[in-house]
Amino acid sequence: MPERDTATKGQGTQGWFGFLFNDICSAFGLLTRLPAPQASVHRPDAAWCWPLVGLVTGAIAAFTGWVAQSIGLPQGVAAASVLVASALCTGALHEDGLADSADGLFGGWTKDRRLEIMKDSHIGTYGTLALLLTGLAKWSAISGLLATGSYGALIAAAVMSRAPMAVIMAMLPNVRGEGLSQSVGRPSMRAALGAVLLAVALCLPFGSMTILMIIAGGLAAVLVALIARVRIGGQTGDVLGAAQQLAELAAVCVAIAYLA
Repeated sequence: MPERDTATKGQGTQGWFGFLFNDICSAFGLLTRLPAPQASVHRPDAAWCWPLVGLVTGAIAAFTGWVAQSIGLPQGVAAASVLVASALCTGALHEDGLADSADGLFGGWTKDRRLEIMKDSHIGTYGTLALLLTGLAKWSAISGLLATGSYGALIAAAVMSRAPMAVIMAMLPNVRGEGLSQSVGRPSMRAALGAVLLAVALCLPFGSMTILMIIAGGLAAVLVALIARVRIGGQTGDVLGAAQQLAELAAVCVAIAYLA
């Protein structure tokens, strides 16, 4: 949980609720296109509640898949509707980060060139392949989860994949000096730990397999962070998006393997 700032001290319960509500509004305003009240203050430590964003967007995506199945659409179409709903909720923010990261981290020979490529709005070969292969793998795993009625696994994957972004931001410096990640600011390790604990607490009710999902997703995010640390010396908003996407992919793949 975040610490109270000076403005909220002495305001009692009402101050605490206002403080937490502001952080939640900040998180939804940053990570989604969903209608939400505007936060009065955007704090870096609001990253602690990013898993709540995953809970809502994951629930919307899972519900979309359930509706698609209920009206008799084929399994593949239902799985595609889950992906579409998720992307619409976030404005494809994380997918864009995945494509830019793939292009930059693997398409440039120097740090400056990699950052330049990542900033370019055009998508290259590596980015196209990353979106295509990740999308196909995720679609396949989601199809299997829908076939087994494991809607909770879809929500859990969305929840846990938001926590690594906070951890990476806290542990690695922003290397661009501009952009979304820089404007948000660097959260404290306490806020990052809060995001992890909240993600675990929200995931566990969906079953024991979520422990394996959390481990797999965490390892995928660590791999992204290590590659970014070696190739550009830190993180950017694009790297955070790539970490979220690959963590979510790893989580749903583990879930379907567990249920198979």
